[in-house]
Amino acid sequence: MSFDLVLFGGTGDLCWRKLMPALFQAFKHGTLPDGARIIGVGRDDLSDERYRAQIQARFSEVDLAKRPSPQEFERFSALLEFVSMDLSRPEHYAYLQGKLAQRQVDTVVMYLATAPTLFATIAEQLAAAGLNTPQTRVVLEKPLGHDLASNRAINSTVGQVFTEHQIYRIDHYLGKPSVQNLFALRFGNALFEPLWRREHIANIQITIAEELGVEKRGGFYETTGALRDMVQNHALQLLCAIAMEPPVNAHADAIRDEKLKVLRSLKPWAAAALTQDVIRGQYGAGNITGTPVLAYREELGVSPTSNTETFVALRAEISNWRWAGVPFYIRTGKRLAGRDARIVVNFRPTPHAIFNSQIGLANRLVINLQPKDGLELHLLAQGQDNRKNSHTLSPVQLDLDFDKRFGMERVGAYERLLLDVIEGRLNLFVRSDEQEEAWRWVEPILTHWQADTQGPRLYAAGTWGPSATSAMIARDGFCWSEEC
Repeated sequence: MSFDLVLFGGTGDLCWRKLMPALFQAFKHGTLPDGARIIGVGRDDLSDERYRAQIQARFSEVDLAKRPSPQEFERFSALLEFVSMDLSRPEHYAYLQGKLAQRQVDTVVMYLATAPTLFATIAEQLAAAGLNTPQTRVVLEKPLGHDLASNRAINSTVGQVFTEHQIYRIDHYLGKPSVQNLFALRFGNALFEPLWRREHIANIQITIAEELGVEKRGGFYETTGALRDMVQNHALQLLCAIAMEPPVNAHADAIRDEKLKVLRSLKPWAAAALTQDVIRGQYGAGNITGTPVLAYREELGVSPTSNTETFVALRAEISNWRWAGVPFYIRTGKRLAGRDARIVVNFRPTPHAIFNSQIGLANRLVINLQPKDGLELHLLAQGQDNRKNSHTLSPVQLDLDFDKRFGMERVGAYERLLLDVIEGRLNLFVRSDEQEEAWRWVEPILTHWQADTQGPRLYAAGTWGPSATSAMIARDGFCWSEEC
């Protein structure tokens, strides 16, 4: 299948760090279809040769195992071209249209790896140049807007020139192998389904923790923050995956219909809950793996009086038959105690205790997303002690490491999603009504923070966030998994 992939933002950070390495891996694995052409678009005045040289130089920053040899890059670079464009000028789109018309292809992918404020302009200009043909697909990166109104405006404008089945709203967490195994765990096995409900589950915890700070993206982060950057998209998509009802089949809309039902069932925010059940934080100076690091307000591009949150923790409830009364705890942040993304399903203890065991111990399923990829099932067992008649139970763990079982060279998130766009598979992409419902639920938090003069709570870099986070979950009689 022949295709052209046009990368708007072809000299940007996302292109260098994620997209080009993913495309190279697909090329190396032999899964990138024949007849490919990759066209980078940017404001720089670059020849094809200089663009290829820039990409090759940036590949030196990629993990060694995924770095192309000179011979591999020479073959891959033959697919690459560059077009210099001012995205506000119609004549530049006309030039792009002429370049694409030089050959007939099955599919054209327009990947908008730019600021969301440019999405509407690019979509309108593509349509004016006749580049919104039926074989065209457009990929929109997150965050899609900064609130509900801007999200609706972008979706409306793009939706006027592209049909819904041509629009691929990307959330790279949905492309992670571990998230795919979450769907397999739930809907490909009968083991947990009878227990997957309020009668057997005490609480569910979703953690997306990073050791990194904002790096060189302080200016971007100042206008975004952790709630928009991580909760509205990644964390809520994970919540949907863990809480949704089984779809009738594996088709894209069947899956997305069930995710939408979860988002619509999220309990609305009351005034008291916005104060008690939402914690925002900002990292101060501290240590990461023994190395001193700056406070957020000392980072490049950050205001010294910034109130932007680098950490969010919240308590959510899903008001439906399956989950009523079960708290879902979400936390995400930068400069935390470790790089760790996981979902912890805490089951209720046995209704009657006949063994001695530590208070609070119960069964737990841990779904590890990164850096480890796999499942842990925590059980209680009686050890072999012949010296006395012991009735004390101790925790044991069944550990399934997917990297060891399936090998480290599995398809990465962006590689998987790019191939899905080329093949026209929408299962792992977000529909417009999903996005709007997520923004609708998040927006009262943003409004509350705008009126809050106290600002975020400070936490030392290298910790698990503000102490109020532990107090929030303790009010329900629970604790975070690393504290129990």
